[in-house]
Amino acid sequence: MDMNWIEIGELSDIPVRGARCVKTPQGKIAVFRTAENDVFAIEDHCPHKGGPLSQGIVHGRAVTCPLHNWVISLETGKAQGADEGKVRTIPVRNEGGKLSIALESLMLTAAE
Repeated sequence: MDMNWIEIGELSDIPVRGARCVKTPQGKIAVFRTAENDVFAIEDHCPHKGGPLSQGIVHGRAVTCPLHNWVISLETGKAQGADEGKVRTIPVRNEGGKLSIALESLMLTAAE
Protein backbone atom coordinates (compact mmCIF):
# COMPACT_ATOMS: atom_id res chain seq x y z
CA MET A 1 0.00 0.00 0.00
CA ASP A 2 1.24 3.47 -0.87
CA MET A 3 1.53 5.55 2.29
CA ASN A 4 0.68 9.24 2.44
CA TRP A 5 3.36 10.72 4.73
CA ILE A 6 2.88 14.04 6.54
CA GLU A 7 5.94 15.86 7.82
CA ILE A 8 5.59 16.64 11.53
CA GLY A 9 8.94 18.24 12.41
CA GLU A 10 12.51 17.41 13.30
CA LEU A 11 13.96 14.76 15.59
CA SER A 12 15.58 17.60 17.54
CA ASP A 13 12.07 18.96 18.34
CA ILE A 14 11.54 15.98 20.66
CA PRO A 15 13.63 15.73 23.83
CA VAL A 16 15.55 12.50 24.44
CA ARG A 17 13.26 10.14 26.43
CA GLY A 18 10.42 12.57 25.77
CA ALA A 19 7.49 13.22 23.47
CA ARG A 20 5.54 15.80 21.58
CA CYS A 21 1.90 15.76 20.62
CA VAL A 22 0.61 16.12 17.06
CA LYS A 23 -3.04 16.99 16.40
CA THR A 24 -4.60 15.14 13.46
CA PRO A 25 -8.16 14.83 12.16
CA GLN A 26 -8.20 11.39 13.84
CA GLY A 27 -7.12 12.72 17.23
CA LYS A 28 -3.91 13.45 19.12
CA ILE A 29 -0.83 11.38 18.29
CA ALA A 30 2.09 11.17 20.72
CA VAL A 31 5.49 10.97 19.03
CA PHE A 32 8.23 9.58 21.30
CA ARG A 33 12.03 9.64 21.16
CA THR A 34 13.94 6.98 23.08
CA ALA A 35 17.41 7.28 24.62
CA GLU A 36 18.69 5.49 21.49
CA ASN A 37 17.00 8.09 19.23
CA ASP A 38 14.38 5.60 17.98
CA VAL A 39 11.06 7.28 17.20
CA PHE A 40 7.58 5.82 17.78
CA ALA A 41 4.07 7.23 17.34
CA ILE A 42 0.95 6.06 19.20
CA GLU A 43 -2.43 7.48 20.17
CA ASP A 44 -2.04 10.00 22.99
CA HIS A 45 -4.43 8.37 25.43
CA CYS A 46 -3.95 5.49 27.83
CA PRO A 47 -6.36 2.57 27.28
CA HIS A 48 -7.07 2.57 31.03
CA LYS A 49 -8.53 5.99 31.84
CA GLY A 50 -7.44 8.10 28.85
CA GLY A 51 -4.35 9.64 30.47
CA PRO A 52 -2.06 11.73 28.22
CA LEU A 53 0.72 9.30 27.29
CA SER A 54 2.75 12.18 25.79
CA GLN A 55 3.23 13.42 29.37
CA GLY A 56 4.45 10.03 30.61
CA ILE A 57 7.94 8.77 31.39
CA VAL A 58 9.77 7.06 28.51
CA HIS A 59 11.94 4.09 29.48
CA GLY A 60 13.41 1.70 26.97
CA ARG A 61 10.74 1.18 24.32
CA ALA A 62 7.80 1.89 26.63
CA VAL A 63 6.01 4.81 28.27
CA THR A 64 4.44 4.92 31.72
CA CYS A 65 1.10 6.74 31.89
CA PRO A 66 1.27 9.72 34.27
CA LEU A 67 -2.16 8.98 35.79
CA HIS A 68 -2.07 5.38 37.03
CA ASN A 69 1.38 4.06 36.03
CA TRP A 70 0.22 1.74 33.26
CA VAL A 71 3.16 0.80 31.02
CA ILE A 72 2.46 0.89 27.27
CA SER A 73 4.78 -0.59 24.62
CA LEU A 74 5.80 2.02 22.06
CA GLU A 75 6.34 -0.77 19.51
CA THR A 76 2.99 -2.55 19.80
CA GLY A 77 0.74 -0.12 21.69
CA LYS A 78 -0.15 -2.91 24.13
CA ALA A 79 -0.38 -2.51 27.89
CA GLN A 80 2.36 -4.45 29.66
CA GLY A 81 2.31 -6.76 32.68
CA ALA A 82 -1.07 -7.70 34.11
CA ASP A 83 -2.81 -4.69 32.52
CA GLU A 84 -4.90 -5.19 29.39
CA GLY A 85 -5.66 -2.77 26.59
CA LYS A 86 -4.08 -1.28 23.51
CA VAL A 87 -3.66 1.99 21.63
CA ARG A 88 -3.09 2.38 17.89
CA THR A 89 0.46 2.58 16.64
CA ILE A 90 1.16 4.90 13.73
CA PRO A 91 3.97 4.37 11.21
CA VAL A 92 6.64 7.00 11.67
CA ARG A 93 9.61 7.72 9.42
CA ASN A 94 12.90 9.44 10.25
CA GLU A 95 14.78 10.63 7.17
CA GLY A 96 17.90 12.49 8.14
CA GLY A 97 16.22 13.91 11.24
CA LYS A 98 12.99 14.91 9.45
CA LEU A 99 10.00 13.09 10.93
CA SER A 100 6.80 12.04 9.16
CA ILE A 101 3.75 9.97 10.08
CA ALA A 102 1.58 7.93 7.70
CA LEU A 103 -1.73 9.70 7.10
CA GLU A 104 -3.45 6.85 5.22
CA SER A 105 -2.64 4.49 8.05
CA LEU A 106 -4.42 6.84 10.45
CA MET A 107 -7.51 6.97 8.27
CA LEU A 108 -7.63 3.21 7.71
CA THR A 109 -7.11 2.38 11.37
CA ALA A 110 -9.77 4.88 12.44
CA ALA A 111 -12.29 3.14 10.16
CA GLU A 112 -11.75 -0.30 11.73
